Amino acid sequence: MKRKGASILFINDQRQVLLFLRDNKPNLPYPNMWDAPGGHVEGHETPVQCIVREMMEEMKLRLDKFELFAVDEFSDRIEYTFWKRSNLDTAKIELNEGQELRWFTETEVKNTELAYGFNEIIENFFNQAPFDK
Repeated sequence: MKRKGASILFINDQRQVLLFLRDNKPNLPYPNMWDAPGGHVEGHETPVQCIVREMMEEMKLRLDKFELFAVDEFSDRIEYTFWKRSNLDTAKIELNEGQELRWFTETEVKNTELAYGFNEIIENFFNQAPFDK
């Protein structure tokens, strides 16, 4: 059985998505690459419970009022991607994992190789634009 992942795409009023720069550790998958916030679903939890836990662990954010965007099957996992409209101030977020948070435009995402296949997910996100509905 494939493992499950849960991620979230925060989108601000300028149509930018929030990504984080992974730590640069050789034993870490995709070191020093940009990635969507999230993590692995633990055995006892649902993807919703996972993303709430991960945001508290990674950024000390109490996550609420978010929606499921997509469920994608990759060779290594099933990814549950949620989204939330937000104008988070990255300077005020206490980042406990990763090196940096940054807002990316659609064009910047297209020109940046992301970890775990998130280029495809974010491209679909902008194409389907659930945030414009």
